[in-house]
Amino acid sequence: MRNRITRLGAVFSFIILSSNLFAQDSALGGSNTLLYALLLIAALLILAAVALIGDSMVTVKSRELGVESGKKKLGLFPSNDELFAPKAEGAAAGKKVFFLKKGFDIKLEGEAGYEVDENLNVNTFAIQPKNFLGMSPIPKVTVEVGQEVKAGDHLFYDKKNPEVKYVAPVSGEVIAVNRAEKRSISEVIILADKKMDFRKLPELDLEKATREELVNYMLDAGVWPHISQRPYDTIADHKIEPKAIFVTTFDSAPLAPDQDIVVAGREDIFQIGLDVLNKLTSGKVHISIDAKDEDPSLAFMNAQGVEVHYFHGQHPAGNVGVHIHHIDPICSGEKVWTLGVQDVITLGALFEEGVYDAERVVVLTGAELENPRYVTTYLGANIGDLVKNDLKHDHVRIISGDVLSGKTKTQEQFLDFYEDQITVVEEGDEYEAFGWLIPSSARPSISPTFLSNLIGTTYKANTNTHGEERAFVVTGQYEQVLPMDIYPQHLMKSILINDFERMEGLGIYELSEEDIAICEFACTSKQPLQKILRRGLEAMREQE
Repeated sequence: MRNRITRLGAVFSFIILSSNLFAQDSALGGSNTLLYALLLIAALLILAAVALIGDSMVTVKSRELGVESGKKKLGLFPSNDELFAPKAEGAAAGKKVFFLKKGFDIKLEGEAGYEVDENLNVNTFAIQPKNFLGMSPIPKVTVEVGQEVKAGDHLFYDKKNPEVKYVAPVSGEVIAVNRAEKRSISEVIILADKKMDFRKLPELDLEKATREELVNYMLDAGVWPHISQRPYDTIADHKIEPKAIFVTTFDSAPLAPDQDIVVAGREDIFQIGLDVLNKLTSGKVHISIDAKDEDPSLAFMNAQGVEVHYFHGQHPAGNVGVHIHHIDPICSGEKVWTLGVQDVITLGALFEEGVYDAERVVVLTGAELENPRYVTTYLGANIGDLVKNDLKHDHVRIISGDVLSGKTKTQEQFLDFYEDQITVVEEGDEYEAFGWLIPSSARPSISPTFLSNLIGTTYKANTNTHGEERAFVVTGQYEQVLPMDIYPQHLMKSILINDFERMEGLGIYELSEEDIAICEFACTSKQPLQKILRRGLEAMREQE
């Protein structure tokens, strides 16, 4: 504000001085027209200065009183975004929408149809301790090979946090407890029964239960690992109360599942899950909906006891980290919790049916599948059973999750705990000679030099990176695709040099790997940004 006043004062002084000079000239020439014009301009500038000062004072005072909401600006005049923002259509018409200008959609072949296959036979399931960030590599396993378990029975717990129980997603026989490097537990595998048998839990009245009783019930039931905590994207700390809870109802990643299909038929249970979340925080429960979806599920639009927000934009518009940033950013010392739609459904089923129900609608996608589709299974399903007799050939890469932030799997391995998507793409181990000099096939790229980007076609991508790791140079590409008020490249470099103060100041608390994955895709330097970010997050977590 002080700079504005100084500049306006300088302009006004110049005008007055100029007026005197021209007044002398006008005395000789007999014309005062220019003098009057300059005085009028000076008066308008004074009025503008007063208005700007008033607008700034109102804005500052509103922030002090905490009456601002999200990106809404309170002042004498509307912001440019409010004046020139595009209008929402469809279900979001007439509602406040966060229009995100940055991002990039990667349109790949192999999108699934809308039918759900409920007859897929999966034989083995596994819970993998390495899916839970921050857990000890050797948790305390409470079952033995050959032991029969019911869905919801305890399998293991973290010795550093024994209250949180990790449970069986299905009933059956424990057939393996596999180990990895340094004898760490990699997976507990269960051969599923043909008919599911659930551990029946005692009833708990959600309306009458205290928060402490509710938390203890959830810990024992095994649903607590479904709640993630930001910053760091770890299992939620049951000893604290978060300032807010976020549930995102859409995913903008390549070939991601449509959550309207996932929630279909389970709308009432989803609402019960939201009621449970409202008991866990005195803050707000936020739901984010895709403003581009013309007909989102009524379970999302009419959700009770929550704040509903609409987001419009390209990927990563569907990431919960982006929603947190625009709705209620994380400051130092603050904690927020996040869940996906199917996690909320599992939570609701616990109180509606009294069992741990880990049923999942999983989408099988990718150009190398014969029949991309949705299937019904359970959490931690075997990859080989999911894609059995469905691969076009063997020269493929199977990914648990999407192509940006998922993990490579073999057919002997299992779907990760938080994933509801399998993506199968062609393995990219054939190098292109002079690929940057000669015309090439269409490929996803943020570069406008590819004609295919103007057409808006879908791509049959492979895993080639089209180059090796190079010098980490400043390009501005990250800022083009990340719709957050963060400088990703500066943050990455501060992590590499272990500058904790700069990491915190540059917004590391607001990011998770999925948020920075689109920057890694766009990176000319081919830097492993997700690994760098995780290194920084772990370093910051160790300092707490």
